[in-house]
Amino acid sequence: MPAPTVGATSSKKRKSLKESGVPSSKRRAVAEDDSADVMAGVLQLEEQISESRKHYNNIAKLISMLNVDENATNPNLAIAVSLCRVFSRLIAGGDLIETNRAAENEKIIAAWLRERCREYQKALSAILLEGDTSAKLTALTLCMRMINERATYIPGEDTQVWLSGLFKNVMEAIIEADDGDALRSEFIEKFAKTYEDVQFYTFVQIAEFAETTQSPETLDILISILSACDSAPGPDHEFKSFYVKSSKKNKKLVSINSHKKRAQDAWLAVLRNNISQSQRKTLLRIMVHNIEPWFTRPELLMDFLTDSYNVGGATSLLALSGLFYLIQEKNLDYPQFYQKLYSLLDADLLHSKHRSRFFRLMNTFLASTHLPAALIASFIKRLSRLALNAPPTAIVVIVPFIYNQLKNHPTCTFMLHRVVRDEELRAELEAEGMDDPFDAEEPDPTRTRAIESSLWEIQTLEHHYHPNVAAIARILSEQFTKMFYNLEDFLDYTYQGMVQSELGTEEKPMKRIPVIEYHIPKRIFTDRMLEEDGGVDTAPGSLMRGLWVFA
Repeated sequence: MPAPTVGATSSKKRKSLKESGVPSSKRRAVAEDDSADVMAGVLQLEEQISESRKHYNNIAKLISMLNVDENATNPNLAIAVSLCRVFSRLIAGGDLIETNRAAENEKIIAAWLRERCREYQKALSAILLEGDTSAKLTALTLCMRMINERATYIPGEDTQVWLSGLFKNVMEAIIEADDGDALRSEFIEKFAKTYEDVQFYTFVQIAEFAETTQSPETLDILISILSACDSAPGPDHEFKSFYVKSSKKNKKLVSINSHKKRAQDAWLAVLRNNISQSQRKTLLRIMVHNIEPWFTRPELLMDFLTDSYNVGGATSLLALSGLFYLIQEKNLDYPQFYQKLYSLLDADLLHSKHRSRFFRLMNTFLASTHLPAALIASFIKRLSRLALNAPPTAIVVIVPFIYNQLKNHPTCTFMLHRVVRDEELRAELEAEGMDDPFDAEEPDPTRTRAIESSLWEIQTLEHHYHPNVAAIARILSEQFTKMFYNLEDFLDYTYQGMVQSELGTEEKPMKRIPVIEYHIPKRIFTDRMLEEDGGVDTAPGSLMRGLWVFA
């Protein structure tokens, strides 16, 4: 067997510390020493850059050490922080500015530094998109630091860096980054909600981003960012909190109308995009408190709200708040508003989770005493008819609501008690009864003839199986001594509350045993008793045998 050569010996792969049997504590100490050596080298390169221009090539060396050329998932953050300090000093010192009187070599150096700065900013943008959570948060802080330095010390970049420079890249990364929830939360809480100039340019970037058709996931992100900025400036607001000090000199950034205009453009761009049905409902829920305060021209929301109102179902219920705001505050003329509102009264409404919200709004819509009695009677009659098949939690809202409407519109009280003075007609009605003149299929609430009908449905509810419902239904049979019922006391009535109120903290003694069956069978699986039981016929037990097959 030939002996190994010297070259072969030198080409062998060196064993790692782990393979060599070195203890883990020593391996950790060696790794810490290596990291300390690398950090010391980085600091030395940084000091050399600040000492003399002849060491500017160290900048390119540090950028190459960032490890973001091929994969930005594992960058060297210490080097990224060091480069931020380097470029901050250079920008503050004016080394990136090219003046007309500067020598040719000075212009070349300034152009070279600007190019290296662009490379560094590109690397930070890559980290924002591909890095882990810790790296993304660090890169965000460094990017915002660079934006501050450029907007403060480079002439003409106080606006450009926000509109088409580094901040545009930051916003794209925040919107498009994978697993970027922590990054977006950090940006919103630390910058967008804290500094008014950052919020202003965030609106600008979102408006531009949403001009093109976006995916539902991207629209969710845009909606979450915009809805987080929910504090619209009032008429007496003073702009004081700026991330860049020079922003206070910008007239647009200290103008309330300009600030609202940018937010309005951003929201409109999102509303006009390809939003899904669930996103439409989300936007309608936050319309009054989060969206409409930003609009200097709320009438621009008219198309979105009317389209949503015409969808039907829960979407129409959610659109009511915003639509009523436009009707009340901006004198919006919505044709056949009450006809559409009347059409929303169906069985699904009484089972909807938005039922309480709808009753609050309907109580406001029907509060005017100038509304026709025929219109109010239609709403009262429609609710009475729906109460026949409604859950108890809805009935306890309907009855007080009807009571309040009858008190507010006394001309509708004929529906409770109408005297028939013709004795022959009264005798005929008592003997044969009468057909209800109410037309439940008529879509126009002014033509249903509800005012000619009666509230026999409420009297039927006085015999409801639930004692609370039966008790509250009797308030319409008694004298109307109470001015009004507070509807809020009944809106949040739930099955859980009903059970707790019935059971109470202590077990109540039963006055009498409830009857479950009229005939209590002695056997379930056979029609006849066996001879040992006397052979007497009992109630049939075929139901159980029809449901189950016994082998």
